[in-house]
Amino acid sequence: MDRKEAGFVGLGLMGSPMAANLLRAGWSVSAWNRSAAALDAFEALGGGTAAEVEGLRDKPVIIFMLPDLSYIEDASAALLASWSANPPAAGTAVVVMSSVSPAAVKEFGARVDAASGGNAVVVDAPVSGGTKGAVDGTLAIMAGASEADFQRLLPLFGAMGTTVRRLGPLGSGSLAKACNQLIVGTTTAALAEAAELAERSGLDVAALYEVLAGGLAGSRVLDVVGPRLAAKDYAPTGPAKFMHKDLSFVLESAAAVNAAVPMTAAGVELYAELKRQGLGDQDLAVVRQTIANLSDNGASQPLHSSHDQVRISER
Repeated sequence: MDRKEAGFVGLGLMGSPMAANLLRAGWSVSAWNRSAAALDAFEALGGGTAAEVEGLRDKPVIIFMLPDLSYIEDASAALLASWSANPPAAGTAVVVMSSVSPAAVKEFGARVDAASGGNAVVVDAPVSGGTKGAVDGTLAIMAGASEADFQRLLPLFGAMGTTVRRLGPLGSGSLAKACNQLIVGTTTAALAEAAELAERSGLDVAALYEVLAGGLAGSRVLDVVGPRLAAKDYAPTGPAKFMHKDLSFVLESAAAVNAAVPMTAAGVELYAELKRQGLGDQDLAVVRQTIANLSDNGASQPLHSSHDQVRISER
């Protein structure tokens, strides 16, 4: 981009280190966040702040890193109203880096296009790699954009991630992230299930994981989440409740193309149960506790999913 200048909305567990890495790469970044403490910390790093999201309206790129699209829509309402009255510069990019619905982000793109008089474009670029990847600047970034928009945003993405790919037009990045979450969510659940079965049968879970890592069952999920599962360490690196939302997006996308996703259906119900047990604010590894609670309650049969668990109101 001509100007290494960006607005950043959402300085949470992922957003704060991502914005900090932009600063380290020489970008001028102004941020908005609901809580003042995160803004104070960002200012201490040399970043700027905005009192309102609307204050970022003239930035050539505005990044949103909030829990879901509904939060982004609420946060950007005044911004879009401002653009309706006074359109932004042509080529302005709104980059959604949160995990959101592939269908809904396309609708959001149409609203931004209309509000900006065609001067602003939405790019979805969700990330994978967790808080460690965000801190280290090694995130995988999955982008949905035109080739031209993707190329001009590459320097921005390169400051936050090391694996950056364009998957197709708007919505493609979010679909790729949904597929990512299908693999991460169900693999973590399978590892948790194996841990509970092994421990209740007298095996050492850490030793089990060590031998599994040397065979075909080895995976990045096992490497990263396995130690937390074995230690029953559920201190949040990201709230587990979001996995239910993300897997719901897989069901939504599968229904649109008539694709069978039985693993996702089981995962949606399991993570809905996790939320019902009040464990949603803990780490994803807490799915082991969910399974342990089911075992203690005698629930040895498969859980049954229902369409009610993927309504927007449930997300």
